[in-house]
Amino acid sequence: MKLFRFGAYEKEKPGVLLPDGRMIDISAFGEDYNETFFTTGGLERLVEWLPANADACPVVEEGVRYGSCVARPSKIICIGLNYARHAAESGMEPPKEPVVFFKATTALCGPNDNVVIPRNSVKTDWEVELAVVIGRRASYVEEAEAMDYVAGYALHNDYSEREFQLERSGQWVKGKSNDTFAPLGPYLITKDEVADPHNLRLWLSLNGNKIQDSSTSDLIFGIPKLISYLSQFMTLLPGDVISTGTPEGVGLGMKPPVYLKPGDVVELGIEGLGEQRQTAEAWKPRVALV
Repeated sequence: MKLFRFGAYEKEKPGVLLPDGRMIDISAFGEDYNETFFTTGGLERLVEWLPANADACPVVEEGVRYGSCVARPSKIICIGLNYARHAAESGMEPPKEPVVFFKATTALCGPNDNVVIPRNSVKTDWEVELAVVIGRRASYVEEAEAMDYVAGYALHNDYSEREFQLERSGQWVKGKSNDTFAPLGPYLITKDEVADPHNLRLWLSLNGNKIQDSSTSDLIFGIPKLISYLSQFMTLLPGDVISTGTPEGVGLGMKPPVYLKPGDVVELGIEGLGEQRQTAEAWKPRVALV
């Protein structure tokens, strides 16, 4: 299945993209794509529900705003330096174990929402990544069984403010968690529709120029390893997102480095998972509602 969420920010409704190309609003199913949905076998129940109910569901018109394809999860776990050539362009040795950091869930946004350059930022960067969505509670999982815990996959742009990340005590989470720094989607593609997640082309363009173009076959640590490894240190909950790292072509690695400025357009995609488009805008204070 191809699942999506649509509508106004934080008021999104659940939808399904049917094989015939119709996008339908499945609000009548009565559930959002959140931890409870995945925990209670929501994917399986939805498969059973759709044949008898899909034709009665409203059609979602083209041009609707997509939200994050997963409602706010308990955590977004990211893997750093997980492509050998990206490690090299960052001037770092390939890691012996996965490099793990978190991204605040408040960074989640829709795949085509504007990316806001944070206040005082001069080094906002991009990172196209394959995200894995967990479908079952996972703790101390063996690598051979790890794929049984996958619900599906999504496209993620792991935006990063490099000064905040690398030059202020080396605490990566500070450079990863600004609002709009985690556009996710447009679709959650269930794992049965992805023949080999370790052989997907992923790419990113800046203002029409392709600057990231690689394959998940270049991952240092594959998905089973990551799930097993992370589950040794924390419980992974249904709906949690693991972002598996980015290939070479980030702004930090360019000579000289290139970072986002207002008006820049970032487009990205992963084979079979859809595409995103963000326009960069400058941070501005929010107007208080009275």
